[in-house]
Amino acid sequence: MNLLVPQKLKEIEIQNGVKALYSAESGSRAWGFASPDSDFDVRFIYIRPRNDYLQLNEHRDVIEMPIDDTWDVSGWDLQKTLRLLWKSNPTIYEWMQSQIRYLDSDFDRRFAPLLREYFCQKSMMYHYYHMAGNNIRIFLKGKETVKPKKYFYALRPILACLWIRDNNSAPPILYADLVDAQLPAALRGVNEELLDMKKSLPESAEIQPIQAVDDYLNEQTEQLGEFLRQLPNFQPKSWDALNQFFLSELDRMEQST
Repeated sequence: MNLLVPQKLKEIEIQNGVKALYSAESGSRAWGFASPDSDFDVRFIYIRPRNDYLQLNEHRDVIEMPIDDTWDVSGWDLQKTLRLLWKSNPTIYEWMQSQIRYLDSDFDRRFAPLLREYFCQKSMMYHYYHMAGNNIRIFLKGKETVKPKKYFYALRPILACLWIRDNNSAPPILYADLVDAQLPAALRGVNEELLDMKKSLPESAEIQPIQAVDDYLNEQTEQLGEFLRQLPNFQPKSWDALNQFFLSELDRMEQST
């Protein structure tokens, strides 16, 4: 994939008249618990020529390639990325932490100060809290059998919330790091068994519900909800640093062409 993805990005650049700034793996492979048949979730950030941003007809701010059993490739315009960063969108923080990267650039180094400046504890916690709640309600609650991966889709955001609560910073992307920092010792053995199943069984495999994990998820959801209700509301930050960064990236693009 380290050979195929850069080639695919070049094709996207030519077809769409853009320049890729950053690309990394997202999803289960980046989190550290991919199944044998997990696809590749390739994400990238791109920028357009300056004149494209000055036209009255707007360009789409997302590029999506057709999805198949192997590829899931999509990218965000830098403008969209920066607007979402203003809201402390967790997806951006995950992309920038991914250890599987497909594009050799120093964009992440230039971007890092903005990640620190625009982090918001409540905004990020709400994202993961609602993600956990939705996954519990849709895939786990009241089910006779469940897919092992669905437990991780609930456990990971719960552990991320606990990290944000305790550290007031963006959570690590690797699930193992979250487990080491937040998961109670009593659940470590069950977690390892689930990981073994997730990594060895196909995506469609199902198991009996695990009561200890269900109880933990319900307990943490209640406690985190109470903590979130006590946090102060989101306070919008200045756009200045984001605007300056965007203009500097446009200048950099023009100098490189």
